[in-house]
Amino acid sequence: MTEMEQEKVVGVLDRILEAELAGVVRYTHYSFLIFGFGRIPIVSWLREQANESLLHAHQAGEWITTLGAYPSLGIGELLDTHTTDIGAILRESLATEMEALDLYRELLSLVEGRSVALEEYARQLIQLEELHAGEVEKMLRKPGLAATVQPRQG
Repeated sequence: MTEMEQEKVVGVLDRILEAELAGVVRYTHYSFLIFGFGRIPIVSWLREQANESLLHAHQAGEWITTLGAYPSLGIGELLDTHTTDIGAILRESLATEMEALDLYRELLSLVEGRSVALEEYARQLIQLEELHAGEVEKMLRKPGLAATVQPRQG
């Protein structure tokens, strides 16, 4: 990888790190806003997502330092519509997951054929983000509805 390519890769990894750290904050915050009969499993799921975002942030930060760069101390945008509606929270979650998916796809396009390890990392995270987006889409469907909430990008 040339120095210019490596700078681009680190730039995307920094944006991934910031997005995943925002995910930690966002999912933790969402977990405080759940009320009603389904609170316990939904809070548990949201906190699992926060933990997963933290793991993804760790991985991105480790890659940045592996490449000899200094990880960003920034945090991504914190989208919040100030609602306790579970559907709205899930739609916000889906929107930010799709943004993260785009970042991992951008990373893959930069490293494909240049670094097997980074390529595998990007592919693994794309798979996880796609599966997660699929789960959120299913949670947003009305019971018995088979059609997706929004068209899948691929």
